Order: sequence, then C-alpha cells, then structure tokens
Amino acid sequence: MRVSPRFGIGLLLSVATAVSSLCFAQAESKAPEVSPQDVSKFVGWFEFFQNRNKQKYAVTGENHIDEATYVRVGGIDQWLTIRGQDRNNPVLLILHGGPGDVTSPWGYAYFHDWEKYFTVVQWDQRGAGRTLEKAGESIESTMTIDRMIQDGIEISEYLRRHLNKERIVLVGHSWGSLLGLLMAKAKPELFYAFVGTGQVPSSAMEANVVAHRLALQWARAAKNPEALADLNRIGPPPYKDGTDGWGVLYKWRNACEGPNREVFLASTLYYALAQPGYTLRNFNSSQEGQIVSGNKLFDQITNLDHKRLEGTFNLPIVVIQGENDCTTPAELAHKYLDSISAPRKDFVDIPGEGHFAAFIKSDEFLKDLVARVRPLAGKAPGPSSR
Repeated sequence: MRVSPRFGIGLLLSVATAVSSLCFAQAESKAPEVSPQDVSKFVGWFEFFQNRNKQKYAVTGENHIDEATYVRVGGIDQWLTIRGQDRNNPVLLILHGGPGDVTSPWGYAYFHDWEKYFTVVQWDQRGAGRTLEKAGESIESTMTIDRMIQDGIEISEYLRRHLNKERIVLVGHSWGSLLGLLMAKAKPELFYAFVGTGQVPSSAMEANVVAHRLALQWARAAKNPEALADLNRIGPPPYKDGTDGWGVLYKWRNACEGPNREVFLASTLYYALAQPGYTLRNFNSSQEGQIVSGNKLFDQITNLDHKRLEGTFNLPIVVIQGENDCTTPAELAHKYLDSISAPRKDFVDIPGEGHFAAFIKSDEFLKDLVARVRPLAGKAPGPSSR
C-alpha cells in the first residue's frame, strides 16, 4: 500500500480530530463511550505510518551514522540526533527556531536528502523538546541567552570530538540564527561557516516594525478588510497588550506569507506523529517547550544589546532567505549582512517563499549549501546549484 505524505497528513489529522471529538462528546454525555476497538485502530494508524517512515527515511550506506542520544551539557542532559550517509561528510549543526520550536520530531523527513552530503545534527535546546522532557521545568531559572550560547559551544566541541572533525558548520533558523551568530562570534575557530535563514537582524524590534508594514501592504493588495482594520487599529509595535497587540500582528504577519506556510506547519505535525518511536509524551514536551522557552526568552531577545550582533565575524557568513519572509524580513537580512565584516559574505534569495523557506524548498536550500558551504569544509560539490 503506497500512501502519499499529503494523504497521511490529512488522515492522521482526521483521525486525531475524530477521536478528540468523541472523547469530548463522551464527557458531555452526547455520544457513546469510545470503544477499545476504536482506540486500538487509532493507535494502529500511528504504528502504520511510523513503520512506513522508518523504512522510507532510513539512513543507509556502509559508513553511515544514525544516533539519537542525550549528551551531558551545561549540567543537564540535552537531546541530539545525528544522521548521515557517510561519516566523512561535513557536519551541520541545526539550531532550531522558536525559541523552543524543535525540528527533531519532523526534521528526519525534511533533511533526508541533506544527509547524502552532510552529517545532520539536530539539538533540542535547553528548555525545549526532549531536553525539557528529561530535565523538567526546574531548569527554567537557568534559561538565559548566555547560558544557551555556552550550551551550543559545548555541543559543538562534543561533535568535533565525537565525529573526529576539525570544525563543523552552523545552520540557524529564526531564533536559531541569532543564537548561531552569537556562538560564531564567541568561538569562530569551531566553525567552517555560519548559515542563517529566517535571519534575525541586529534589532528584533525593527524586524517587528517592518513586519507590520509588510502585513499592511499584503492586506491592501489582498483587499482583506479584517486584516486592514486590525493592523491599523494596533499600529506598529511595541505593544503593551500581548493578545491584542503582538497576537494580532503575528496573525497577519503569518498570513502575508501565503498558504505554503500553513501546509508546511500541518506537515510537521504529520511527520512528528509518524516519526518512528515518537510518543504522545514527546509531542506534549515539544508543545510545552515552546511555551516555556517563549516565556523565558522573549524579553531577553527583544532587549538584547544589538551591538553584540554587529562588527567583525572571523568566519564566512551565508544567509539563505525566503524573499517573502514577513517574520524576519529579507530587506533587513540584506541590510544586516551588509553592515557586518566577515572574510566572506553571501546572500541568496529563495523566490516566492517566506520564513520557512529552508524547509518548504529544502531541495533548493540544499543546492545552495552544497555549492556555497560544503567547499568551505574541503569537500567537492554534489547536486548542481540553481
């Protein structure tokens, strides 16, 4: 039986919705009890897709690596997955966004082709995903930007030792792009290059102001009266009210990137639930991590001294950005890259995509990684660049 990812997404969401509805109705005494057979069938669908994806996304090759483990870093156990077809390939450390929005539950699918040319490492940061699941909420008091920079440096040093590499490559998305720049500036000798996508500029507040302007432009072009009314009412940030300020901005900022964004986000739910060995506890930890990390780090990010992201970087800096990014606007990413000094700087636009271009157009992103970044680690290019 062959099942497409789109069908899988729809089926799993439909099954989950149906079971949730039954449970709610049962609690309200509006429907018969959910039978053990219903629950068994529900679990069976998850097992079907998990077994299917275990085969489809298996790491193969005589010199492959496929590890998922906790590593002791910064006084706590932190979750890593390490996958690649050939251990001799350069190492990419993926710094997820959010903060707290881990890629490890679904990245095995989106990074599968990358694993032919790189050893791909995903890290659940302090306060996120399985790292939060293992450590518990007691670590919240330790969640500072500086502590997480040090965590990232320790993870990088571990990978160099464990994989016998002189240096590795950092790839940071959104919040991860800010974290990665700070890591790269602190310890450039650990890295061949830093790659940013959904690149956060030196001023997070400036990004939000431009996002408001872009959302307004989209609302006018789309002739969306609700969006226009909301955005005109709240005006540009900052806001005192989280729901009626930031919440409204984020709603329409996200909408201005188009429908691909929502399809992508739905796919991450499917791939997470269909990840071999993934459990509902893992899912709950992933969701909880976004709340915990956001609560602890949002103000720190907003108030970060922008001078820490400016000046000289002693390694190559590459930004690969969706040109329609309304969250971390491409115009500010261009401006930021122009403002800093580095031995090499490259900027690549991904046409027609937004904040999640690295994943939605993962094949195009890979071509740029191979053409522009892999040679910096002393490896010949693979697939041809655009």
